[in-house]
Amino acid sequence: MDRLLQSWVTQQAEARPNHVAIVSGTDSFTYGHLETASNQLAHLLQDAGCQNGDRVCILMPKSAEAIVSMIGILKAGCMHVPIDVATPAARIRHIFDSCENRVIVAGGRVVPLLDELMSDEALRSRTTIIWLDNLSAATVAPGAEAKNFKVAFSTRDLKSAPSTALPQNRVANDGSHILFTSGSTGVPKGVVITHSNVATFVAWALKHYGIDHTDRFSGHTPFHFDLSTFDIFGSITAGAQLHLVPSETALLPPKLADFIRASKLTQWFSVPSVLNYMAKFNSVLQNDFPDLRRVLWCGEVLPTPALIYWMERLPKVHFSNLYGPTEATIASSYYDVTACPTDPKSQIPIGTPCDGEDLLVLNEKLEPLPVREVGDLYITGAGLSPGYWRDPVKTAAAFIQDKNDATRRIYRTGDLAYRDEQGLVWFVGRADTQIKVRGYRIELGEIETALNSMSKLQECAVVAIPTDNFGGYMICAAYVVRAGEQATLADLREHLKKLVPNYMIPARWTAYDALPKNANGKIDRPRLKEVFARNENESQPESPSGVSTTRSSSGNTEPSTAPSFPPE
Repeated sequence: MDRLLQSWVTQQAEARPNHVAIVSGTDSFTYGHLETASNQLAHLLQDAGCQNGDRVCILMPKSAEAIVSMIGILKAGCMHVPIDVATPAARIRHIFDSCENRVIVAGGRVVPLLDELMSDEALRSRTTIIWLDNLSAATVAPGAEAKNFKVAFSTRDLKSAPSTALPQNRVANDGSHILFTSGSTGVPKGVVITHSNVATFVAWALKHYGIDHTDRFSGHTPFHFDLSTFDIFGSITAGAQLHLVPSETALLPPKLADFIRASKLTQWFSVPSVLNYMAKFNSVLQNDFPDLRRVLWCGEVLPTPALIYWMERLPKVHFSNLYGPTEATIASSYYDVTACPTDPKSQIPIGTPCDGEDLLVLNEKLEPLPVREVGDLYITGAGLSPGYWRDPVKTAAAFIQDKNDATRRIYRTGDLAYRDEQGLVWFVGRADTQIKVRGYRIELGEIETALNSMSKLQECAVVAIPTDNFGGYMICAAYVVRAGEQATLADLREHLKKLVPNYMIPARWTAYDALPKNANGKIDRPRLKEVFARNENESQPESPSGVSTTRSSSGNTEPSTAPSFPPE
């Protein structure tokens, strides 16, 4: 198998040009169409001055056009950087500054956001914008509503560009894309993923799960989320169909079930919270989804009661738990659930390594731990990212040399785990302040940094407590208002909304006269977690002395108020 991702499109276009590759709403793209449009975009990118290794940002909702953009960027010898269109402009500017992109490929409902971004004269002067929107209708470009930017190339130019393939000068170890994740300093950090990283996992997955051109993949996760890498390039490699789940359907369990039936999906892949949500709403019928062959999940722990719900109703479907952080490319281990659990309190292991990967449970001296002893979980192998984009300090801290094997690097996941007598690895929990909510990896420090930027606050702390509700964790904020200032809960939330995505907004807030401190004079975070947890468990919460507790109106205790997944 060729290890350059864009070559897989060409191979499928030659083998089955009229086979449907992408279905998005009422539109469908064949492999022939995908090949032609991506070649044309590659020519436009070269005309825009792109050179080998350049970063090109994609600012558009999940769509077939976004996939054309990814492939075209790769064919131009560049790396694509998918941007979450629900992210505040200030956070996107950090990403632009970091990756130093000279081109943005945009389209869809992003004109107000792009207009806000391009109000920065320095950014506007160095950025070329290609407007790629609604290829089937050949929309030209935004009209008068775009005040701060002009489009250099549009869909009209794409249609007239050459469709011949450009020479490919990249190699498998070159970067294919950069995924920006939450950073503890308040600045997103970019994880570089190579062609080879993706190719290794995809080759394993196609073989292990028996995936071929008759498959019909789900496309539920947004494109800035690493699970989508398998949706896109797994389906392309197999010559299968990818059915993009509309964003407005993402948190409507009955609609998701209808989508699986109507699309005749053979594979569903998402974060576990989506499966849990569908189970809570009893959206799956007995022997439902007759075409479905496998259900895969990754990104967090799937509650066992939800797994039992799915397996009892779909006895012929293959269920598989995948595990792995963004830094290790999609997934590093798997566990195929061969029998429906009988105990809802039982756990499901994260299993055994995928081909080319290895999981290590080590102590603080980086020595392997014996069976059943909990330690830090490390990953090594072919899926390991080269590191963080232009951040050698963070890279050196996270990707270290294996003291037991000088030929390989290992990555500390921040998770705690143990290995059992059969060699299976079991996840225990997080070892730091990084959490996952609805599959999104969140550094609590980033929220804290954003909140601390509000001049009316004297100090603040952000913690997370486990919850049985949708998401797995509840984000909680404790704060002290500066003397002589006033700050309402609405003020705090509005300030954060400008700096972080909605899924990072705390669901519980508590105002203090002074935050509790430990013996070292540091903020006593364990104490704060205890207070939030106690108040959450009591029907009539009692605030500690000097504390007033305020419940956010958008807490995720009710499905109707839960933040949308995935945010688009």
